[in-house]
Amino acid sequence: MYGFLLTLLVLNGVFLGVVILLQSGKGGGLAAMGGGAAATDVLGGRQATTLLTRATWIAGSAFMVLSLVLAIMSSQSVAPTSVLEGIAAPASTSPEPLLPEATPLPVEIPSEVEPPAGEEVPPTGQNEPPDGAGD
Repeated sequence: MYGFLLTLLVLNGVFLGVVILLQSGKGGGLAAMGGGAAATDVLGGRQATTLLTRATWIAGSAFMVLSLVLAIMSSQSVAPTSVLEGIAAPASTSPEPLLPEATPLPVEIPSEVEPPAGEEVPPTGQNEPPDGAGD
């Protein structure tokens, strides 16, 4: 019912906008309020009602009534519910890792490192300082 009334309100609003835009201007507007003959037309003069004027009054009244009814219907809705009520709880409580456990890659380290070209490496045991020189 709510959806039907809401659709009716939207269609009535579109119709009301079209009817208002189809009407011709009365002339003057707020500028005519300053005085003179135009003020009597705006304040007390009776003009002939046309089909568009009558349609505007009817559509405007229907718009107000539909808006009031929809406001009352939406205020009397059921108590608000949580968005998460329909979602089932997860089976496990412990978090699962996002990535699989990494296994270390085998790295081969050569036992002897070759010196860069043009450099001499002293033999083992010769790079120790002579006795008494390091004291």
